[in-house]
Amino acid sequence: MAGLFSNSLHVPKNVDMKDRVADFWRTDAESDPVKHTLRPIVTGTSVLGVKCVDGVVVAADTLGSYGSLARFRDVQRLMKVNDSVLIGGFGDYADFQHIVKLLNQHSIDDAVIGDGVYRDAPSIHNWMRCVLYNRRSKFNPLWNTIIVAGKTYSGEPYLGYVDKIGVSFQDKSVATGFGSYIAQPMMRRALEENPNMTCAQARVLMARCLKVLFYRDCRALNRFQIGTVTSDGCEISEPLSTETDWSIGANPSGYE
Repeated sequence: MAGLFSNSLHVPKNVDMKDRVADFWRTDAESDPVKHTLRPIVTGTSVLGVKCVDGVVVAADTLGSYGSLARFRDVQRLMKVNDSVLIGGFGDYADFQHIVKLLNQHSIDDAVIGDGVYRDAPSIHNWMRCVLYNRRSKFNPLWNTIIVAGKTYSGEPYLGYVDKIGVSFQDKSVATGFGSYIAQPMMRRALEENPNMTCAQARVLMARCLKVLFYRDCRALNRFQIGTVTSDGCEISEPLSTETDWSIGANPSGYE
């Protein structure tokens, strides 16, 4: 009988749950393939830009859409890089925040060096092209189209465009998203009629284009910001809005 029973007590072994949890997640990560973003989640719609005789004007609304839900209504999609450059972001807002973080670090690095040299608009535009093309080459793109507005070292106005696969160009007017179909023709016509457009006239044009986009684009909002780059520096306005008239909705026919 003595062999069937023991006088020793069973003491449970101490288990380090932190190691257990770490092993679980390590095994789970090793068993699953690497995953990339397949589609944007919170997105912003059109960004517009016009190059004028005395500077550059860009505009974007403040809506962050969660799918088709107008979820976030106070999203800033214009960002000041330095006193001569600002950017506007279309597409996934989280990826745009990542780009803003990278650019802020560049500004900090320039300030720490303190040699008086800053990055002008062509420098930022070319850097953005390299970053977006690099991520596209890794099959993990940043789901953004970026508008770069500013001045060159010689003080000339500069307006550039770069999309999520690294396609980039310069033009007198640029637009992203639905704005490339609706607002771009309006801006081109205005520039043809007034080749010497000033920044003040361009701001009126931006407000008109964004008003039309609010009517036509279901991801747009009647609340927007306008950024201006002139010889005096960069400025991004507080959120603005325009008067709208939905009584015109009864006029179109044939869509019933």
